[in-house]
Amino acid sequence: MDLFNAAFGENITFVRPPYFIISGFIGLPNMKYYYVFLFFVFIISLIGNTAVMAVIHLDPNLRAPKYVAVFNLAFVDLLGSCALVPKVLDIFLLGNYRVPYNECLTFFFFCYTCLSMQALNLVALCYDRLIAIMFPLHYHVKVTQKIMLSLIASFWLLVIMANLTAACLLTRLSFCKSVVVKSYFCDHGQMYKLACNDNFPNSVIGRLFPVVLLWLPFLFIVSSYICIGFVLAKVATAQERAKTFKTCTAHLSLVVIYFLPIMITFTMSSRIPLNARIINLSLTSVFPPMLNPVIYVLQTQEIKASLRKILKIRGQFRIKEKKGSGLAKI
Repeated sequence: MDLFNAAFGENITFVRPPYFIISGFIGLPNMKYYYVFLFFVFIISLIGNTAVMAVIHLDPNLRAPKYVAVFNLAFVDLLGSCALVPKVLDIFLLGNYRVPYNECLTFFFFCYTCLSMQALNLVALCYDRLIAIMFPLHYHVKVTQKIMLSLIASFWLLVIMANLTAACLLTRLSFCKSVVVKSYFCDHGQMYKLACNDNFPNSVIGRLFPVVLLWLPFLFIVSSYICIGFVLAKVATAQERAKTFKTCTAHLSLVVIYFLPIMITFTMSSRIPLNARIINLSLTSVFPPMLNPVIYVLQTQEIKASLRKILKIRGQFRIKEKKGSGLAKI
């Protein structure tokens, strides 16, 4: 970051506070119940996403390119939940409102990276469904493990570079007025607005991020499903259309759960009170990681079959252990 700042001038002195104060939930009534709720959501997210990753890793039948993206989504959800929820509970439940400067930048980087990657991962899953339905004969050529891994790796590179640039630009700001961040985490938009020097590069990044990492992925997904709709309209029977569309229901559910609350918050931000906006965004951050594994386990036949098989083998192994211990006693 010092090398980054040196490019803008060698003798510039930036006012960097020792800490930021995160004030998003302070003063809101009955928040202790919300923190308990966040804790249970975190535990469910932890168990669910770990289970999905374990099932995909253990079952050789789940080696299709689609499950590379599903595994990555579970990993991102797990990482995002671990980066956000424990720190939020530490800040507001334990009263550690003062977050050190460098720690706040790290907090911002991981939260934004995971939130951005969730949207782009839905693009990767959409690409899989688009090719499978529109070009079924070319699916195994256009959607391979190598292509899916390359696509996901490029998304990771994009979000890491974008958020690293935003974090470096924050280090160029002087905070000589206030260090109170009115959010539930170290929010980029709330932080750069506190600066008392030129924050134009940060405001550009702040406007560019939602377009590149939110609206463009959303438009790609919507356009893809419009194309899929036209293809399904040409399918001969209603039964075939329903069968084909059923393969998209899990992905569509994830899209609605992730994008709908964010779109409502961003499009109606001027009409929504600040406290309501903070609560809504916090729910948007924690709900998808909890629901994604549940949706994929319930709506994906291959994962359900694999999970049943693993549980059955484990049950049989326990029965054998009990029989073995019983014979040993005799």
